[in-house]
Amino acid sequence: MTTQYLDNPKRYGLITRALHWSMALVLGWQFLTTVVRVLMEESALDEFMWGTHRAAGVLLMLMVVLRLLWALFNLKQRPASLGMAAKLGHLALYGLMLGVPFFALLRQYGSGRELTVFGLQLMPGFSGEKIEWLMLPANLFHGWAGWLMLVLIVGHALMVMVHRRQGQDILPRMLGK
Repeated sequence: MTTQYLDNPKRYGLITRALHWSMALVLGWQFLTTVVRVLMEESALDEFMWGTHRAAGVLLMLMVVLRLLWALFNLKQRPASLGMAAKLGHLALYGLMLGVPFFALLRQYGSGRELTVFGLQLMPGFSGEKIEWLMLPANLFHGWAGWLMLVLIVGHALMVMVHRRQGQDILPRMLGK
């Protein structure tokens, strides 16, 4: 595989960068759909945007898994972390990026509703009583953890600016320059 696709100690490779920025776009869409849902529930805009939320969440979960596998493949040659706080922050982000959609899937299954995205049935529905013990942790976790993830993402972006002001311009590592 050509070196432009792989990570190296100075910068992230093309695949890592493509996953990072495409995940940023999908996450931005997810938060936008949620804000519209909260502020404009039952509007035409809400109906359109909220209709994409589950599919985008499934896509995001797939992207997170791919990114984690790719990061493991590149582990020895990636740019060095800037410290323990950065490592813990990234670990928390990955935990939330996996946990938030996982709990949404639990809630979806527990509700008895099918999950079909992109024309594929990922989860069949069922008739009968809801499975409350599956839905309870999801109802508690999904929303609050999603907002916590947004706070961490904003903090992640702010720390890029802080490091730049301190003379450590780390953004080019993720831009490929």
